[in-house]
Amino acid sequence: MGNSRKLKKLERTMAKCRSYDDWRTAAIEHDELSGKRRWREVDQTSQYDYAQIRLRLDRIRSLRARHDHHGLLFTLNEGIHGNMGGMGRSSLYRQAKYGTKKLIEQYIDEVDESLRYLADLDSSLIDPQDKMDFFYRANVCFGRSALMLSGGGVLGFYHLGVVKTMLEQGLLPRVISGSSAGSLVAGVLGTHTDAELQRFYSPANVLFEAEREAGIFSRMFFGANPQIDVGDLGRLIARMVPDYTFQEAYEKTGRQISITVAPAEPYQRSRLLNAITSPNVYVRSAVMASCAVPGVFPPVMLMAKNVHGEAQPYLPTRKWVDGSIADDLPAKRLSRLYSTNHYIVSMVNPIAIPFLKKEGNRGALGAALGSLGIGVGREVLNFYRSVVQRQGDNWPRFNMLMNSVHALIDQDYSGDINIIPSFRWYNPAKILSHLSEKDLIELMEGGEHSTYPSVEAIRICTKISRTMEEILNRFETGDLRPELSEVKRPRASRRRPPPTRADRAKMGAATKPAKKAPVRKKSAGGKKAGTARKAAKAPPEGEQASSRAA
Repeated sequence: MGNSRKLKKLERTMAKCRSYDDWRTAAIEHDELSGKRRWREVDQTSQYDYAQIRLRLDRIRSLRARHDHHGLLFTLNEGIHGNMGGMGRSSLYRQAKYGTKKLIEQYIDEVDESLRYLADLDSSLIDPQDKMDFFYRANVCFGRSALMLSGGGVLGFYHLGVVKTMLEQGLLPRVISGSSAGSLVAGVLGTHTDAELQRFYSPANVLFEAEREAGIFSRMFFGANPQIDVGDLGRLIARMVPDYTFQEAYEKTGRQISITVAPAEPYQRSRLLNAITSPNVYVRSAVMASCAVPGVFPPVMLMAKNVHGEAQPYLPTRKWVDGSIADDLPAKRLSRLYSTNHYIVSMVNPIAIPFLKKEGNRGALGAALGSLGIGVGREVLNFYRSVVQRQGDNWPRFNMLMNSVHALIDQDYSGDINIIPSFRWYNPAKILSHLSEKDLIELMEGGEHSTYPSVEAIRICTKISRTMEEILNRFETGDLRPELSEVKRPRASRRRPPPTRADRAKMGAATKPAKKAPVRKKSAGGKKAGTARKAAKAPPEGEQASSRAA
């Protein structure tokens, strides 16, 4: 009973922690008392292939200790995988409050150190071409992580707390998607650097923006004037999201943001707007369209920048509405565009929260019955939708309603790591009403606190992909950049985005010192100096080809 009371006290302490460091200290103590620390130290469990992981760990350690560089490269090449032996299973990260099996953590740390070891090897020990081929191919095979932000009205301020914790821990992925309320947060992330984002977490600033946004909903639904004022929403988005296109936003921050919009007309498909599919579309107009809740705001026409730098309609015959209706979490499209295969979901959509809340607590039978019920519901809805579509001309509004309901039900609302609010149901009136200071702070702190239990899972599961991202960046813009006359850039590099503005500045800084010295000797303001400067500005031919391919 003594331990039970201590565990409950620690759980209450964890629930009140104001920082991740305090939460981690309490979580480690909780695992010590509950016996989960011992569970972490024992390899054996039926939840993953511990024998395979141990065998590979010992082999990699042995090869690195013997300085068998080619053997190490071959061993990593044959099995660099995020779910090797089932080590990515979510249940392995829910047993202990902090971390998972020590064997898994040791294996990931060893692979991480081996990758850095191979990257820094001298060219005389391993051929640069073999090295580049391996890293580009391994990056595509291992995949990347993405953060997906759901819709949810003013509950979207919860996402700010999630993002704040991930930024503080250095774990925010470069690939981020958002729909509806999540699109506003994604737009802010994509158009502001880490330093600029600090002002968004000032309580006074966030409270001001929340009151302005809540005022819109209050006037629309609970005020004397029922007229929808779209201008207020537009001014809110204009204050928070600069007037950048998707390409310009990527150039500034290096974050690859995507925003989902749904068609306002039937027989059309939703779109995922980003720097690849729609580089010239303004982020601000995409956010406005993704926030256009049907029946509350009118559909929005997207705007794009033309060759003269002027704004003009994008697909002028089409208008768009709330993206969460069609594709709240666009995992498949992100996978196709960015090679993502690991998804972190910040979920505040009231439709999905009740189902995700029970995810870790249901048994096999409960999970099977739940899936069966959802499947039957979808088939029944498909039947009614087919009946309505045959009467589409007679029942246009009902047809649109049925299509929207079907799209909402027929989505997958979960990822590999789900960050969910502590509340199961939220008062619907609050979603479209004035936010008090208490409500706002509770939402943001709720987002921060809900992220704490997932921090170590995110850190462990994304460690290898973050390291490979860093190494490839060094190959392209840093100290590992090879001479392209000697090394051919692999075909896998086409899956890499072009360099950002900051990357190109690094590349210019790296090339200038080598070319300035001989120019100063031969001419002072002459023709050769100008020619040398032009040559320094022009990227190598291989890099131009790589940028065009990307």
